[in-house]
Amino acid sequence: MRKLRNIELGRLTVDEYKQKEKTPLVVVLDNIRSCNNIGSVFRTSDALLIQKIYLCGITATPPNNEIRKTALDAEKSVDWEYTEHTEDVVKKLQADGFKVFAIEQVENSIMLPDFKPCKAEKIALVFGNEVKGVKQSVVNLCNGTIEIPQYGTKHSFNISVSAGIVLWDIFQKMQ
Repeated sequence: MRKLRNIELGRLTVDEYKQKEKTPLVVVLDNIRSCNNIGSVFRTSDALLIQKIYLCGITATPPNNEIRKTALDAEKSVDWEYTEHTEDVVKKLQADGFKVFAIEQVENSIMLPDFKPCKAEKIALVFGNEVKGVKQSVVNLCNGTIEIPQYGTKHSFNISVSAGIVLWDIFQKMQ
């Protein structure tokens, strides 16, 4: 086996990416502390043609060298917007026809393998702070919650890992 060179990967330019049809998925980052986590979510979102990222609260925004370090310029291809209050974003998305789901461990959550999105459905996913998770006031506004099954002692994934798992799974189910 031979590793492919970058020029063999068929990468889109930023302009080509902007013109490409997007997956009807939106990411909402609720008070993410780490710029590395933010950058990683940008990079994953670019790979899966995610429609937009909302950066909320203390979540840093581009341009930012720490975000760029892990985003590898995906912050230039993926549309994003900053809003101070996550609750405002959730209400706006719902008014625009999105079903909004917090990725969180709560009573009566839907386990990720059991989550079945409709192909025509617009979905927004809220990922929370590295320590406190998604704020309860935000969870209260969501249409539901999705939980990643975990079997070890920690029951906690890094936010960038959670985003990778959930976005890939839902992306595949929507195809």
